[in-house]
Amino acid sequence: MTYKIKTIVVARQVVDVVNLKSYCDSLAQQFDAISVSRKNLLGKISNYIRSKKSENKPINLVYICTHNSRRSHFGQIWAAAAANYYHVNDVHTFSGGTEATAFNINAINAIKRVGFDVKKIDDKINATYHIYFDDAEIPVECFSKVYNDFKNPNKEFVAIMTCSDAEKNCPFIRGADLRIGTTYNDPKEFDNTPLQDAKYDERCKQIALETLYVFSLIN
Repeated sequence: MTYKIKTIVVARQVVDVVNLKSYCDSLAQQFDAISVSRKNLLGKISNYIRSKKSENKPINLVYICTHNSRRSHFGQIWAAAAANYYHVNDVHTFSGGTEATAFNINAINAIKRVGFDVKKIDDKINATYHIYFDDAEIPVECFSKVYNDFKNPNKEFVAIMTCSDAEKNCPFIRGADLRIGTTYNDPKEFDNTPLQDAKYDERCKQIALETLYVFSLIN
């Protein structure tokens, strides 16, 4: 008896590499917009990355906010893209929250607008998405989860707190080598208002700018 193997191919758009690179190129010229105090804070993440590189160890970055729906996903995605942009190898990015909800559609649309290709993998309420920033790279997997989910590292990582609630309510992150509070205003405040898309784009850009700055200091 002969069996035929059926292969199902899920089509996806090619990443808008030109637009995404141009976006990063532009932001890389705007680091002067970051305050000195903020640069000093972000530099601690750069120092951590350099220390892991010097030890030839994987670099694990976990971005944490309350619901793991907006800012922490921006951090996870942009850290992977920034590492690729500055050719920093062996960087693994994750995100989590103090509770699980879902990756917010407005945040998803914001990353699409700058050139990322987003593929929804399942139809769950808390769906999983693959975020592509380079056709030659493995996509970033995004879904909402608690920060100590089994898919996230439980040791040797830096915990980057992206919202004030998580910063206040998680004073200790078990297993983290380093915990840093780089909090951002929540674009959720503008949901269903005329400013919605502009505010999501603003927060996406701010996190992109600061994450690119972090990786610009490595090599």
